Amino acid sequence: MKINRFIGYTTLFVLLTIITQVGGFILLLCIPFFRYVTRRISSKGMATLYKTGIFISGYTLISFTLIPVIAARTGRVPLPIGITKISSLQPLTLLTCVLNRHYIKTELKETLISVSKTLQEKYPGSITCYLDANFPFADGFPLVPHLSHNDGRKVDLAFFYQEPATGKKLQAVSPSFIGYGVSEPPQPGETNMPAVCMAKGYWQYGLLNKIIPEGNKKKMAFDAERTRMLITILVKHRSIGKLFIEPHLRQRLHLEKYQNIRFHGCQAVRHDDHIHVQL
Repeated sequence: MKINRFIGYTTLFVLLTIITQVGGFILLLCIPFFRYVTRRISSKGMATLYKTGIFISGYTLISFTLIPVIAARTGRVPLPIGITKISSLQPLTLLTCVLNRHYIKTELKETLISVSKTLQEKYPGSITCYLDANFPFADGFPLVPHLSHNDGRKVDLAFFYQEPATGKKLQAVSPSFIGYGVSEPPQPGETNMPAVCMAKGYWQYGLLNKIIPEGNKKKMAFDAERTRMLITILVKHRSIGKLFIEPHLRQRLHLEKYQNIRFHGCQAVRHDDHIHVQL
């Protein structure tokens, strides 16, 4: 039983560390409390319930109080969780923040807040939504499955969408429940890098599109106007070094003149479902 428990805790530690960076260490802090519960409660079901509650409570408390303070000392700060008077920037899904995947350098945070404010001035009510950014600590620590989100200098932003029939601007929505995996594919005459990369054997390039359900895609249409404006504001900002989108969207949105809009390479995944931004 001790071996099984050790294997179980080790597996949980690895998974939580991969997904949240800090979850594995918080699990270790909870183990003394787990042992106390085991001694006091004979029912395995009730003991498991109490242990789960202890971990969730500890994880939530530490993630939203202690982690931001410590991370700030290392140069990373959390992105806003909700819109405020000075910012219309928020996560597409709160899960991004719960998993501690919303940390960036202060300079990038200030840039995104400024960009979101500028966009809202042009399109009142528009909310700029971010997806994955970085973990709180340690340059080089991978934010799986991303290749480069490991230094606090990168963040992904969601596209804008509108109602297909009326053109009504939609806010803080995506056809994908995680913001990734439902793409705006190439149209006839546009550069088709997804096909090129797949033909070269880069099987992972379109993997998410095969996994994420596309049932919501018919309920919303790609808002090219606002998405183009967001990208334009970003690439003109002095702090932004690069921005990645698929070449066919760069063509469709008439953004060819901006040299800091790049192709990310076949070794990554498709970027016709989000915008990658970096300092």
